[in-house]
Amino acid sequence: MLGKLNMDEFAMGSSNETSYYGPVINPWKAEGSNLERVPGGSSGGSAAAVAAHLCAGATATDTGGSIRQPAAFTGTVGIKPTYGRCSRWGVVAFASSLDQAGPLARDVRDAAILLKSMASVDDKDTTSVDLPVPDYEAAIGQSVKGMKIGIPKEYRVEGMPEDIEKLWQQGIAWLKDSGAEIVDISLPHTKYALPAYYIVAPAEASSNLARYDGVKYGLRVPGKDIADMYEKTRAEGFGHEVQRRIMIGTYVLSAGYYDAYYLKAQKVRTLIKRDFENVFAQGIDTILTPATPSAAFGIADQELANDPVKMYLNDIFTVTVNMAGLPGISVPAGLDANGLPLGLQLIGKPFDEETLFRTASVIERAAGRFTPEKWW
Repeated sequence: MLGKLNMDEFAMGSSNETSYYGPVINPWKAEGSNLERVPGGSSGGSAAAVAAHLCAGATATDTGGSIRQPAAFTGTVGIKPTYGRCSRWGVVAFASSLDQAGPLARDVRDAAILLKSMASVDDKDTTSVDLPVPDYEAAIGQSVKGMKIGIPKEYRVEGMPEDIEKLWQQGIAWLKDSGAEIVDISLPHTKYALPAYYIVAPAEASSNLARYDGVKYGLRVPGKDIADMYEKTRAEGFGHEVQRRIMIGTYVLSAGYYDAYYLKAQKVRTLIKRDFENVFAQGIDTILTPATPSAAFGIADQELANDPVKMYLNDIFTVTVNMAGLPGISVPAGLDANGLPLGLQLIGKPFDEETLFRTASVIERAAGRFTPEKWW
């Protein structure tokens, strides 16, 4: 390990601006502009360091898109493995039923090598699964001829930039040219994924972060009595975004609201998972979608800074994968009109990361590699 990288505080954020240490700066800049842009979040430091060639690869975690969204914003490859594929021992828990560790790298082959090293069963993490780890690298370069690629109609969201739609069509064309069969599919409960995610994740965070009370664990700020110490510790120890999510989570778990929110969100989650199961049962091998609804935006973008819901919408294409516990990979597929990187996402069957690497390498070969112009 070379060192530690910056990230959104407690992994809560889509832009890496909620870090205790200040925002991470994306190595990419738009053509003819000096505007500093976000690298995506929460694993923004990992993505920026890999894109800027500060390291060959980096570990990251993904609860609702925190590997794949920064990968798309920085022109790197990020894979969120199937839930249970990698041990989470040592990771500070955010939402235990959604968190998964994975690698960020500059190309698909490096990501495959890193995941092979990371994937394992671990006695210290009871959610890790005891399955043999395949040689992911061997899948790269294999033909996708005859494979069925699903294109979900629900991912065509209102107001999606033309660049994203164009990129998606380009990705479809590349896979078609490589001999894959393109199939239109439906994932009807997709529209409920984001609201359900922003109930389940904060609820679990409010439970997990309760241990940061200044008694045995984490920061302690002295107070005149124990209640005062609790209040001061939690006021100083959590940033605004973390406090917001803990409050949402505590609210949806509180008596009288549990059934209306948390229980309902868990039922929606089951329906989202079933959507994917039905599609894969029809012989679909992998699903192709955009990774993000836009390219990297500016640091302290006022429109997003003043509207947390708009910021949360950045996870619109990625949260379904966590809700269903599936593997997903973001692969750089092109540049937008301003010369900023854009990514495509492939979603696979549980524990079928090999197919993702195989398909992602076809997109990578067709799209070429992307490196930011050095300014730092």
